[in-house]
Amino acid sequence: MRDGSDKELKKSQKIIAMILILLILIYVFYAVYLLIVTPTDTYIIKKGTLSEEETAIGYIIRNEVVVKEDYDNGIYAIASEGKKVANGESIFRYYSDNEKDITNKISELDYKIQELVEQEKKINSADIKTIENQIEEKIVEINKLNNYKEIQEYKKNIENLISKKIKFIGEETNSKEIKQLIKERNSYENQLKKGSEYQKAPISGIVSYRVDGLEEKLSANDFSIITEDYLKEIGVKTGEIIGTSDDSGKVIDNFKCYVAITMNSKSAMNAKVGDSLTLRTADSEENKAKIIQINEEDEKRTLIFQINKMTDNLVVHRKIAVDVIWWSATGLKVPNQALIKEDDDLYYVIRNRAGVQSKILVKVKANTDKSSIITPYSSKELQELGYGEKEIRNYKKINNYDEVILNTEK
Repeated sequence: MRDGSDKELKKSQKIIAMILILLILIYVFYAVYLLIVTPTDTYIIKKGTLSEEETAIGYIIRNEVVVKEDYDNGIYAIASEGKKVANGESIFRYYSDNEKDITNKISELDYKIQELVEQEKKINSADIKTIENQIEEKIVEINKLNNYKEIQEYKKNIENLISKKIKFIGEETNSKEIKQLIKERNSYENQLKKGSEYQKAPISGIVSYRVDGLEEKLSANDFSIITEDYLKEIGVKTGEIIGTSDDSGKVIDNFKCYVAITMNSKSAMNAKVGDSLTLRTADSEENKAKIIQINEEDEKRTLIFQINKMTDNLVVHRKIAVDVIWWSATGLKVPNQALIKEDDDLYYVIRNRAGVQSKILVKVKANTDKSSIITPYSSKELQELGYGEKEIRNYKKINNYDEVILNTEK
């Protein structure tokens, strides 16, 4: 009896095995058939960014006041390029007529004082040693510079340190000869101060010696005159750096700057005063901007953008290439072929997870001709769409690295 039972069991197992093999073969052939006859393209969702932007030419407009008097001797910068100053603070002075002679006499006195100090071993103040070290550091650094304004700034710092050192020497020494030389030096310094014409900041802001003569033509006082023809008449080259002036300076409002751009793109023609966007004014320099005025022209417009931050790039140029970023969105990026729009104006994607396909409702945050940024709906948003509590609880969300089916007919 047992042998009969064992044979029946083995026979049943063989039948079951054959059935399983047959089912597997059927599934394999069916899958191959689907791939050949009805191929399915898929896409792995990843986080990404979409934006709409265009490159244009922008003219820099600043709130700035030029400081200039009728002197021919050149200027000595008291406030360096880019330094913030208060209203009424001295920013530069004009050289006096005999400045060169007086400066040479001061240098000769400094040399004599230094010789006498080296002979008098008693002067060994810690303050003097500190200043001497600072002077040596400045001298090492100045030899590495090739920018004229920076070199002038270092020279001024060295002169100030030398004056400070001389003052300490006068307090420490008992030598009558040194004290007399210091007295003469102070007299020459006073002559320089009295004979120089100091110029003060008319407003608070940042100091610049890059004066191009367009400060009044490209003024923030009247934006209504800024048109394409008006800008073309100015005749400035794109990317040209404004040169430094030898006889004037200016103070720029460091809180606001403006860029005038003439455009005729669809986005520009649909733009409105008050719209916020982003301007890229250098390779990686992006600034939040707002449209404050639009001057209508024949089939184009000149838009005035306000930036609430002054950067070096906006100070040294008058005309630059600008990327106008109308909008930018970050999220789950998918090809438009993955989206299914139904009669209720809602969008869906077909998620494929281990062969199991699910239809998932998604919100389209932004889109271009080829791609879209999608996000899952929140519970509150689903409720506003009329979903019930159970539907909200069972709502499936699309996630990063999910696989979705593409509609190849699109």
